[in-house]
Amino acid sequence: MHPVVEILGSLAAVITTLGWLPQLLKIRREKKADDISLVAIGTIATGVFLWTLYGLFIGSWPVIMANAVTFLFIVAIVGMKLHYGRAVQTGG
Repeated sequence: MHPVVEILGSLAAVITTLGWLPQLLKIRREKKADDISLVAIGTIATGVFLWTLYGLFIGSWPVIMANAVTFLFIVAIVGMKLHYGRAVQTGG
């Protein structure tokens, strides 16, 4: 594969992966995740997990790493959604 294509894929992977950081940090800072849909985030997590498997099968490190990190970010968001959701429900 041409190096420019690999660079393009790597750049896209970094941008889409880091795109989750503002959401993750916002939830952590505000300790509130009411607007996060578990169905939507679960669907996205499933797709990202499948992309990770796909990357493993084709041996593409940009696909593997970007989706593995994105999956971890999404798992953290779900964890905070469940944690802060319970805290809000029991506290209010």
